[in-house]
Formats: sequence, C-alpha cells, structure tokens
Amino acid sequence: MEETVSFLRNRYWVLRHGKSVPNERGLIVSSLENGMRPEFQLASEGVSQAQSAGELFLKELTESNIPLENVRICYSPFARTRHTAKVVVSVLDIPFEGPQCKVIEDLRERYFGPSFELMSHDKYSEIWAVDEKDPFTRPDGGESVDDVASRLADAMTTMESEYEGCTILVVGHGDPLQILQTILNEAKQQAWNGSDNLASIIQAVRVPSVLSVHRKFALLTGELRAVR
Repeated sequence: MEETVSFLRNRYWVLRHGKSVPNERGLIVSSLENGMRPEFQLASEGVSQAQSAGELFLKELTESNIPLENVRICYSPFARTRHTAKVVVSVLDIPFEGPQCKVIEDLRERYFGPSFELMSHDKYSEIWAVDEKDPFTRPDGGESVDDVASRLADAMTTMESEYEGCTILVVGHGDPLQILQTILNEAKQQAWNGSDNLASIIQAVRVPSVLSVHRKFALLTGELRAVR
C-alpha cells in the first residue's frame, strides 16, 4: 500500500458491493427506501465476491504490516452494501457491531429518480450520456454527478474528522465510488499545488471537465481498489 497523499489523514480503499439481487434481476434500485429492503441484498454470487474481496483485503493488510486494529469499515446503509461489509468483516474477524465499523448515509447509492427507479439496467446508458455532457444536470427527480460529489465530500469530512492514521475501506456503489475516485484523483493535483484544506480542495475539483469523466473509474461488482 502506498502512503496517503498529504491532505488526507487516512489511507483509503474502495469496494463496490458484490452482485446483488437487483443486479441479477437487471433492476435499478437507487432510492434509500427500496435500497434498504432486505430482499435486495446480495445474491449468492455476490456473497462469494464479497468473501474474495475480504480475503484480498486481508492479504494486502498483512503484506503491508497494517494491524487490524487500524482498519475501519465505512459503508452505505443499503442492504447490498451492508451485506457486503458484513461478509468482509467476518473474513477480517472483527466485530461488525463495534467501533471499527460505521454506516454513513452519505455513501448511499446515487438516486436516479422515479422515472428510472425499478426500471431496467439498460437505462443507465441514458443517464451516463447526460453525465458526459453536463454532470450538473439531474435526472428528473434524481441526483446529478455534482449532487453526489457534494455528499461524498461530506462523507470524506466525516471520516477524516473521526479517524487518523487508519486504513479505511469504503463499501459503496458503482456511481458514487466512481465519483469519489474522480474527485480524490483530481484533488491530489490540487494538494500538490500547495492547498491542504480538504473541503476547499474538493470544491475546487467539482467542475464539469472533472466530473463528466467519472466512468473511467468504473468498478465491477465485488471489485476492491486502493485509492492512490
């Protein structure tokens, strides 16, 4: 694992939830109300993916001599992310209902709006086409890329204020984790230019040219990635 960049107090890894029941059914489940329903947790394949991700994360921790007491798991409240986090935590053998694990609502799935909710995954392409043209445009009743970037900035502020010197695994969703990686990747450039205030750095990178390319940081279900 590489050292964290100067403006962050912790090291970060991201993990997209394992394959979920909505993934299997080809459904968009993005509202908090639907997302927390227990029937929309992981499919059996997703449990295996989460298990593998946990084993890989443990291997990385061991190879970098990072003690488990320095690890924190921060996860979205959706059923599929909570389920993923619980599987990973079981591999690490740390208590899920304890101080090392924290649910953060700002890590929830991007809400795509009522016209997309419970519709086919095929409609994602329509949303991403709009994102490329203008990441500040909201799907009808839903969240724009910048809306998500704003609450992810709040999530980062929460984690950075509560933890220091930790290795934090963020268990989340496709679009939010793409957007998080996008803003942190660009934020490194700002930090190297002399700024060290997290809020001001993230605000500076919330511009169309940065946010419109979030798809380049796409993750597969169950994919673990270090934030460099």
